Formats: sequence, C-alpha cells, structure tokens
Amino acid sequence: MEVFALVGPLYRRVHRKIEQDAPQQGLSVGVRAVLDLLHEHGPMTVPQMGRAQSISRQFVQRMVNGAVADGLVEAVPNPAHARSSLIRLTDAGCTAIDAVIAREHALLRAGAGDLTVSDVDTCVRVLGRLIALFEDVNVDD
Repeated sequence: MEVFALVGPLYRRVHRKIEQDAPQQGLSVGVRAVLDLLHEHGPMTVPQMGRAQSISRQFVQRMVNGAVADGLVEAVPNPAHARSSLIRLTDAGCTAIDAVIAREHALLRAGAGDLTVSDVDTCVRVLGRLIALFEDVNVDD
C-alpha cells in the first residue's frame, strides 16, 4: 500500500511537469506518450498503444490524430490487419521525442542522488509485478 500511496502523487506530478513543459517542447502529455511508445516499440496500432498504456483506444486515437496533424507520426498499411493501420514516427517525430528523452534523462540523472542501478532494477521489478496483478482491468469501459 505504501507503493500505491507514492505512485499516484508521482504520476500526477510528472503529468503536471510535462504539461508545464509542453509550450517549450510543443508536445502534450498524450502526444508525448504516443511518441515515446513508438520510439520504444516501433510501429504499433492504436489498440496496441491503448493496451500498452492502459488507456482507452479512443483517447489514443485522438492523440494520434493530433500527432498526425503536427507531422510527428504517420499511418502506414498493416500487413497483419488491413483495417488497423500501423502508426509510425516520422523524422520530425523522432527528432521531437529524442529531444524530450534527452532532457528527461538529464533531469533524472541530476536527481538520482545515491540511487544505484540495483535500486532502480528492484523498483522496476516491483512496479512490473503490480501492473501484472491488475492486467485484467478493462480500460476501454
């Protein structure tokens, strides 16, 4: 329960920080999340992105539409499913998310203090286990 008590406020503070930085970065929280997913996993469908982030497909679609309008992503044919296009980063999208990630990594390195790689690995393992515990929760309702 202590982890849950910390994760909520952390999420909201990070969300707010991204919102505050949006004018300088030119990316909303939602579009930034889409770009980050595509940067990490390569081309994905909108439903895949929704499942990966535990958010509704409809919300992801709105974010993708905005990113398409800004020239950051594009839809391409999906050989596995004719009706569900793959969304991929454009060169502009790669440049934008690379810049955001570089700024965020610098911020995190500066604030890491005495945390070790082992500390981070343990944190990731615990949070991954908690996500798995709730994987059956439907986010499209």
